[in-house]
Amino acid sequence: MRYVLLLLALPLMASAQQPQQPPPCASEPYRHFDFWLGEWEVRSTADSTLAGTNSIQAIENGCGVREVWNSTGGGSGQSLNYYDPVAEEWRQRWVSGCCVIEIAGGWDGETMTLVGTVDYRNGTSFPFRGIWTPLETGQVRQLFEQSADDGETWQVWFDGLYTRAE
Repeated sequence: MRYVLLLLALPLMASAQQPQQPPPCASEPYRHFDFWLGEWEVRSTADSTLAGTNSIQAIENGCGVREVWNSTGGGSGQSLNYYDPVAEEWRQRWVSGCCVIEIAGGWDGETMTLVGTVDYRNGTSFPFRGIWTPLETGQVRQLFEQSADDGETWQVWFDGLYTRAE
């Protein structure tokens, strides 16, 4: 019986002697979108009207970010955001009743900029980009733009100011 207990305890003793490994998504690039985490009230930058609320949560031990948007107009949408260590870039896939957005890019030290396409339910597709800027006030500006001429010029698709919900 003593030998059985000793055999059962060996793996525990071995694991106690090994140094703890950091979580798989703890390195700096995985933290670049942390400024966006939280519960937010979002207002239009054009006229300060309430556009909706957004819940941004870290998921899978910090390996991803999940967004849940609810518009004051009744619309909604969700995105999954994650850092791709092979491509060394952030990726977002947004799904809503209007469209699917797939964008990728990264943090430049001041803004998170992701570029790709917006695919509408009617079958049309356009170049698209999102720019998130953390502000000194603790707010975040989110600017989405779409291009009708392959990126020569950009039109505002959404421009919102995020303020932490109380």
